[in-house]
Amino acid sequence: MSRPIIEVSGISKCYRIGAAREPYLSLRDELARKARRASSALFRIVSKEPNPRPGGQTDFWALNDVSFSVREGEALGIIGRNGAGKSTMLKILSQITPPTKGRITMRGRVASLLEVGTGFHPELTGRENVFLNGAVLGMTRAEIRRKFDEIVAFAEVEKFLDTPVKRYSSGMYVRLAFAVAAHLEPEILLVDEVLAVGDAAFQKKCLGKMGNVAKEGRTILFVSHNMGAVKRLCQRAIWLDRGELKKSGDSDSICEAYLFSGQNMKSGRHLFHDKKKHLVEYIKAETVNPKGETTGIFRADEPIRFRIAYRVNRNIGGVTLVLNICTSDTASLWAVSDIDVFADLIARREAGEWSYECVAPGNVLKPGRYLAALGAGNLNGEFYHHPDLFPFEVTTEGYWRESHKYFGVGGGGPVAVPMRVERPVPIGRNDDRIAGRDLP
Repeated sequence: MSRPIIEVSGISKCYRIGAAREPYLSLRDELARKARRASSALFRIVSKEPNPRPGGQTDFWALNDVSFSVREGEALGIIGRNGAGKSTMLKILSQITPPTKGRITMRGRVASLLEVGTGFHPELTGRENVFLNGAVLGMTRAEIRRKFDEIVAFAEVEKFLDTPVKRYSSGMYVRLAFAVAAHLEPEILLVDEVLAVGDAAFQKKCLGKMGNVAKEGRTILFVSHNMGAVKRLCQRAIWLDRGELKKSGDSDSICEAYLFSGQNMKSGRHLFHDKKKHLVEYIKAETVNPKGETTGIFRADEPIRFRIAYRVNRNIGGVTLVLNICTSDTASLWAVSDIDVFADLIARREAGEWSYECVAPGNVLKPGRYLAALGAGNLNGEFYHHPDLFPFEVTTEGYWRESHKYFGVGGGGPVAVPMRVERPVPIGRNDDRIAGRDLP
């Protein structure tokens, strides 16, 4: 068995909340301040007084005693809710910020793709940034030239190569940044949830490239809210919760445990916290039963009401909002758009906070666990998938199919399509066919 290429031992990261930002000082003022601090510290040691904590300051532990290891050629997914510490962990591994406690050992050349804007100089052109990033990774100009055409073709930015990247759209920026990170052959590739900015086709292309990178024996750490992508790409996953390692294991079981944790399932309510501003931002989503109760658990014969609140940041046109119902492994079952019914919304949406509802009738979803996903698209073919999924469950209570008592409910797929079923009769018999029954 190969030795770990990444070893994380007891990593903690503390941020000081409420600390006032100190003004810029001259060298003389800075030296005088350090002298005062030194004399005050000496006085406290002699007098045995405790160190004072400035008023209004508290410690926030973004990570608390996290340990794991990754072997060479392994792809590890890191999952968890917003604020769980996923991005902080990758920033520590990328040496962007130091840990407060703990030790990290990394054996190999590291390339990281974190927040949009990280790693590129905005005043340099796309071409210049490719060579700059390669040099930072320790590659020679000859090595970079060999990969250059492949990088440009993958990123699809040929026309803008000699334009400063500060003029790139976020999608163009991510395409070039990913192409550079993936093609310059690092031993370790760190990827945060930046792929959500790209369109669906490019996301698929990136996941395919990361799969090829993993097959070549290189190591990947992948932070994502897309559980389907984590399952496809990663053999193992770790689940971070409030800065602590809650669970680790094979990616299928960890993703399932995270998505359908008791708190997520029972509440039926999900709040969205976007790090980045979008023209349309989702605020809250709820699943509601016929009694008007917010819940995540439904009888098979109950209609499920999806109540969604969103914010439009300015008057816009050409935008549609989409609700997508998925299986537990994020495979899409069906999607519905608000303009399917209200076509006038494509022309103009007024700024402000809005709410809309969709109702899935009872006896359509078979008993099982499901996910709902939200997104927004425009007339240019660009689509934004919100990274958070909210779960719900359909129980066997009220389920109309008798066959499930004998064979279970797993066969035939998750959707119960309405059909008419007629009673069997002997072949060649002249009796009238007994009336059939319409399945709901």
